[in-house]
Amino acid sequence: MVKRLVLMVVIAVLGVAGCAVRKDWFASGGSRADGTVQLSVTWGLFEKPVVDGAQGVALAKSKCEVWGYTGAQPFGGVFTQCNSTDYQGNCNG
Repeated sequence: MVKRLVLMVVIAVLGVAGCAVRKDWFASGGSRADGTVQLSVTWGLFEKPVVDGAQGVALAKSKCEVWGYTGAQPFGGVFTQCNSTDYQGNCNG
């Protein structure tokens, strides 16, 4: 009985802990005139996002090249937006 209870607790903890998931950047905005590309990543409630900065720079570079620019480099900061909150106002993802 105790072994079964311990097993159930371990399974519950693993289920709540979430899984590391590789997430890809995608272009979510930008301005050809300003030479800027806005990139985003989204993830779900129990996901732990793993993002590759180099993949984001490569994506931005490819978008900039289409506009006639020769390269891209990151600048600015990070903006986060929560799309779902719990009953206490905490972000769900």
